[in-house]
Amino acid sequence: MTQPESDRAAVVFDERLTDYDFGPSHPMAPVRVKLTMRLAEELGVLDHLDIVGASACTEDQLAEVHTPQYIEKVLKLSKHPTHADPSIGLGTEDNPLFAGMHEASSLIAGASAEAARLVWTGERRRAINVSGGLHHAMPGRASGFCIYNDVAVGIRWLLDHGATKIVYIDVDAHHGDGVQAMFYHDPRVLTISLHESPQTLFPGTGYSTEIGAKGAEGSAVNVPLPPGTSDAGWLRAFHAVVPAIVREFGPEIIVSQHGCDSHMDDPLTNLMLSVDGQRASYLAVRDLADEVTGGKWIATGGGGYAVIDVVPRAWAHLLSIVSGRELDPQVATPEHWRAEVERLRGQPAPARMTDGRRAAFRPWEEGYDPASWLDRSINATRTEVFPLLGLDPLY
Repeated sequence: MTQPESDRAAVVFDERLTDYDFGPSHPMAPVRVKLTMRLAEELGVLDHLDIVGASACTEDQLAEVHTPQYIEKVLKLSKHPTHADPSIGLGTEDNPLFAGMHEASSLIAGASAEAARLVWTGERRRAINVSGGLHHAMPGRASGFCIYNDVAVGIRWLLDHGATKIVYIDVDAHHGDGVQAMFYHDPRVLTISLHESPQTLFPGTGYSTEIGAKGAEGSAVNVPLPPGTSDAGWLRAFHAVVPAIVREFGPEIIVSQHGCDSHMDDPLTNLMLSVDGQRASYLAVRDLADEVTGGKWIATGGGGYAVIDVVPRAWAHLLSIVSGRELDPQVATPEHWRAEVERLRGQPAPARMTDGRRAAFRPWEEGYDPASWLDRSINATRTEVFPLLGLDPLY
């Protein structure tokens, strides 16, 4: 019997999404998305996902979250990439200009809007835009490799089409500052970010005291993690904060960003997760969506700069979990895929879908250690936010 479309999950993907390319020396290399999709295909993951094409956002759609002046400047610089405008973050080391920048960025935003539409209308039960997750872009400024904020575009689409309670969960090593800023005054959108401490990592925001603007107190939740936090600490923090808040808020849909730059091998960050810990985080978000939203879940990619050893494996796991047929971590990476990596990048590829780690943690309920930086951070977040949502931070 053929499975109804509404019971299936989708990946919004188009080869043109890899045109978002800052150049060969930039850490955000589009090959990470190409290798992810090839690995997922060879492992059979895409057999359980409908591939849906992407369409670019219109300027009016982008203007729902970005200023018209900023969009106009992106358009102009996209056509004339020899000029720069550091005042809006374009033409900098982080965000170099490239021809077609507007088109590539608006296509990624359109892919996240399409993922939102597919799930909200019930056409698919889950959807993912693995090329998305550009969470640093601000209303009038590019930031942190992000030109247009596709996540915010997707959330705005949901609000415009009737959603009244949305939870956004960001597990990137960097604070989800752009998405938080765009909805900081909106109590309908609860943003949750677990990230490396702003004391040690860009963008320098995401303290536990950032809780939402007046009238929307409790709509922003931040868990800053000490550098060196590994699987056990990360998962302890997540489960000490996120499930209780999501259950209490009661969203209609969950939108998530899954930057995998929290990995121990990532060259830009200082967290120490394994692929196995990251996989456990994806399962935790999925389980919350199944429990609280009836399974309505939109996932995106994000950061991740170990483009061979980490990103393809992490996001192939994410794609498989979205599909409902998660991969066995012990499975070998396909020989043909490893040969392709060697040809493209001149380096060996990982042989298995696991780092050989066990994603276990000590639950918060078993005790709080005030001598631990991690536990102090968790406790600070619970103390700041739990009472605003009617929760007791002590339990």
